[in-house]
Amino acid sequence: MYELTLLASEADVEILSDALMEVEALSVSVEDADADTEHEEALWGEPGMPVPREAWQRSTIKSLFPDEAEALEAVTLILAQDWAADIHVQGIQPVDEQDWVRLTQSQFQPVPITNEFWIVPTWHEVPAGATVAMRLDPGLAFGTGTHPTTRMCLKWLAQNVPSYGGKPVLDYGCGSGILAIGALLHGARHADAVDIDPAAVDATLANADANVSHLKNDQGELPLAVGLPELVGQAQGAYPVVLANILATPLKMLAPLLAGHVAPGGHLVLAGILARQEDELKAAYAEAGLQLQVANEEEGWILMTARKAVNEPATVAA
Repeated sequence: MYELTLLASEADVEILSDALMEVEALSVSVEDADADTEHEEALWGEPGMPVPREAWQRSTIKSLFPDEAEALEAVTLILAQDWAADIHVQGIQPVDEQDWVRLTQSQFQPVPITNEFWIVPTWHEVPAGATVAMRLDPGLAFGTGTHPTTRMCLKWLAQNVPSYGGKPVLDYGCGSGILAIGALLHGARHADAVDIDPAAVDATLANADANVSHLKNDQGELPLAVGLPELVGQAQGAYPVVLANILATPLKMLAPLLAGHVAPGGHLVLAGILARQEDELKAAYAEAGLQLQVANEEEGWILMTARKAVNEPATVAA
């Protein structure tokens, strides 16, 4: 394995990265060429939103190739392009062979939600004392329990769902299905999970089959329905627990819908909210008839919950 390192201006980073992929680089990464110097730039954006700029003024682009000959051929082709006049080669060097799968796995350990409830990658043993374990591997799973927002939601479920006596829940914006599955593992009778991304629907089905297949009924059906919002029929009703771990902006837009899904006496649980966004979420849901409160906070993120009055009807249209 050989690593080709190039220096480019911000304006050239996108076309250079695309060109490297076209010449079949195994991977391409972009770094601040001035990192760890007085000229280092902080470059970040709001969670879930695009960054203000795509690269640094001086960017280092690193790409991997199977051998030195392919790296040389790739850089020769790129430097021959008219737009590449300001691209500079910093080096081509061998990269030590590693067991990348083992290296990646070593970076992910079981995640404790409570003393008894853990998220455990499939290559790990379940920790001693874990009476409830969800098997969920990191990757393109749309939520694996490592982010504070997910952990706070799961902790709320572990502490509250057992007292609901087997009632159903709604996971709106389900991603990997981690919250719906967490609710089922703690005694929810049924979970409806919806997402606008078909890939999330597939991930939820796969993760549910891996974690709650023991809960299938006599007909072999999981206690979970998952689909796009318009395809999950039961998600037109009201629920004792409604969960949404998305981001503040869509949560505000969804306030009438989500509030309407909460049954009288039921709970709304929201995450994906930064601490500084507390007041705007409270205002949005107050208009929808619910009084949100901060139930937990972790690493600058907050969990907000509300309970609908027992005598207040659900408002979702049939």
